[in-house]
Parts: sequence; C-alpha cells; structure tokens
Amino acid sequence: MMKLLSAVLLSALLTLASPARSAIETYQFASPDLAERFTDLTEELRCPKCQNQNLSDSDSIISKDLRRQIKQMVDDGKSDDQIRTFMVQRYGDFILYDPPFKLQTLVLWLAPAVLLVLGVLVVILLRRGKDVSATGAALDDSEQARLQALIDAVKSDSNKESNND
Repeated sequence: MMKLLSAVLLSALLTLASPARSAIETYQFASPDLAERFTDLTEELRCPKCQNQNLSDSDSIISKDLRRQIKQMVDDGKSDDQIRTFMVQRYGDFILYDPPFKLQTLVLWLAPAVLLVLGVLVVILLRRGKDVSATGAALDDSEQARLQALIDAVKSDSNKESNND
C-alpha cells in the first residue's frame, strides 16, 4: 500500500513539475533579419492582458493576435518605429516595457522612487517609536520607593506561601 501511495505521489509531483504543453506558433520569414526583428519586437512589447509578460512569452489570445499582426507588419516592410508607434496608438504607452518620460507616464517613472522614500520614512518612524517606548519615563524618588515597597511585599507574600506548603 505504501509503495502504491508513493508511486501516485511521485507521479503527481512529476506531472506538476513538467512544463505546460501549449501550441507553439512558428512563423516563416524571408530572411533571418526579419525573424530577428520580429523576436526583438515581441520581447520588448508587453502583453496588454498579462501585464507583466512580453508578447513572446504570453499565451493569451490577444498576444497571439498581436504576434500575428507584428509578423504581418514586418513582412509588409514596416520599420520597428512604425510598429511601435502603431502599438502605442492602439494600446498606449503601457505596452512598452520602457515607456518614454512624459507627463502621462510620470507616475510610472516616479512611483518606485516615491515608494522607496515612503518605506524609508516608515522604517525611521518605527525605529523612533521603539526608542521612545524602550527608554520609558524616569521615576522620581517617591515613585521609586513605592515601587520597591511593592516588590518587597510581593516577595514576602510569596515566601510565606512557600513556607505554608
């Protein structure tokens, strides 16, 4: 029974570890230069649906359509800049992994720096809060005497109880 369970578990793990099988598109180009341009373009343009994958890595339907469209544009003799411009007009600067620095993309460029500064400020404030609470307020002489009296009373009570047992 243990061997069967081990075999089933191993089989399940191997199935999960194997790469996903999907249809791989292949395109024929007139020259290796055109194929390289196609590859470069699909790697530098972002999938509008997946958001953090380029067109060459994404299996979404829109990525497949965009790869076909890029292939057609490359075959039609469009330049890389013309293809990029077409994609930006259709999907906005978001489709570019390296969007240009302009007013509309200001958030994309400045957000990481702003978040970093905010993170540093939070860490500084948390450390200051710990330092203040760790030091505490100092006791004056009368408070110190009352505290010592309480400690002594608790000790004497615990000694009495242990002697009664």
